[in-house]
Amino acid sequence: MRSLPAFVICLMLISGIASAQDCGPFFWFCQRPAEPRIQPPLANEPRPSPRTFDANLEQQSIGGYGRIDPSYLRKAVYYPSTETPGTIVVDVQNRFLYFIEGSGRAIRYGIGVGRQGFTWSGIATVHDKQEWPDWYPPKEMIERKPELMSQVSTLQSGLGVPGGPTNPLGARALYLWQGNKDTLYRIHGTNEPWTIGTNVSSGCIRMVNQDVIDLYQRTPLGAKVVVLGSDGRAATSVSTAPTTTGTTAQPLGIRQRR
Repeated sequence: MRSLPAFVICLMLISGIASAQDCGPFFWFCQRPAEPRIQPPLANEPRPSPRTFDANLEQQSIGGYGRIDPSYLRKAVYYPSTETPGTIVVDVQNRFLYFIEGSGRAIRYGIGVGRQGFTWSGIATVHDKQEWPDWYPPKEMIERKPELMSQVSTLQSGLGVPGGPTNPLGARALYLWQGNKDTLYRIHGTNEPWTIGTNVSSGCIRMVNQDVIDLYQRTPLGAKVVVLGSDGRAATSVSTAPTTTGTTAQPLGIRQRR
């Protein structure tokens, strides 16, 4: 009986330690640390600003983007052209985009071309530009891929994926029009940088996010865009530089598609 008080005191001490660890009144509930309590985000919580996304992106480098062929990384090249400085030339067949600087110089970017990116060619203008744009998949796409419903939410223009690092349109988007008509053709970033230099399953023209930000900063609204067809021609006089790789023509961009 003498040991009973000592046992009770010992049990009280153990219970106190267990309670301090938020494990309940008994020590056997403390075999694993208590799980941290994470508050779910509020429904009306403001979205991060584009500057926040840009700051995170600046911590990355194009060289760290996995299996990108080095020939598709951004570089200054010799590219004689009759186009005025500031014009964008898109070579869908060879998966390059050129920003004309004049005097035979251009900035060349690697691009990924979706099957919607091959059938349209011609001359357009940059009608609108957006930073970290929302993506609104067409109803037909949602019907074809019902799993997209787990990614979309109600945005200001309907069901879509809010702009951000996981958005298929990436960091920037340039919207191309002819006169007062939307061509439904877009130049945009991507959250799949390893697809640059390849023919991708869907979309228009995609660029590495750092590259599309660079192009966005260089390109004013109203800038001319020349999209070369699969035969390397467009409705304009452009002297193209020699290229080495070809591709098979496939279908152009549907609004807000990747």
